[in-house]
Parts: sequence; structure tokens; C-alpha cells
Amino acid sequence: MNKVILMGRLTRDPDVRYSNGENVTAVARFTLAVDRRFARRDGDQQTADFIGCVAFGKLGEFAEKYLRKGTKVVVTGRIQTGSYTNKDGVKVYTTEVIVEEQEFAESRAEAEANRASFQRQSAPSPAPSA
Repeated sequence: MNKVILMGRLTRDPDVRYSNGENVTAVARFTLAVDRRFARRDGDQQTADFIGCVAFGKLGEFAEKYLRKGTKVVVTGRIQTGSYTNKDGVKVYTTEVIVEEQEFAESRAEAEANRASFQRQSAPSPAPSA
């Protein structure tokens, strides 16, 4: 059985493209930062894994419309591996989660509070006045 359940925050807004042809399909790609459950033994801070996800069709359209950087979501899907040869002739191996279900993992109020907190932390400090 190939089944994965992840809960994390989007590291950036989804990258959404549409397929060509008769049946146009949305394809949304995004990365989830998923906290590890336990801190490392060497005393470092808790770390996260960054996991690539792909949502097709209606799920891709939902991601485009509602998901933004910092949004906390739960994703259910399956792991898919693949490979391709890049422009330098090097074979590149890929692993990503194909999204089968996705839902918000926090309320709108919690999301807005977290977003405001993040913006305060990342805002540049005012220059000291002379």
C-alpha cells in the first residue's frame, strides 16, 4: 500500500500551470515544511523536512485559489518516484507526493494571526534615529 499523510505549512505560494490540449487540467506544485516529531540528539533545534507535492484537476484549482505561503494544511496522497535527464545530461531522480485529498489544518483566524506574526518577524527593523 502506498499512502502518506502530511501536515505542514506551504513554503511558498503554489506554482499552478494548466495542461495543453482538449482537456485542460490544473497542475499545482507546492512544498510543505513538515516538522519532525522529535528534536535531534545533538541539541540542535527541531528540524523540518521539505516535501514536494503535486495536485491535479480540482485539487490543483483549489490550491491556486486558497493556498498561500504559510498556510497549514493536511495532505493525503501517495508517493511517486521518477527520473529525467537534465540539460547537462545528468540523470535526476525525483520523489513527490501526488495529492489525493487536502484540507486546512487551522481556522482562518489562526492562519491570519500566524501570518501577521510572521510578517512582524520578517519586517526590517527601523533604522536608529540620530
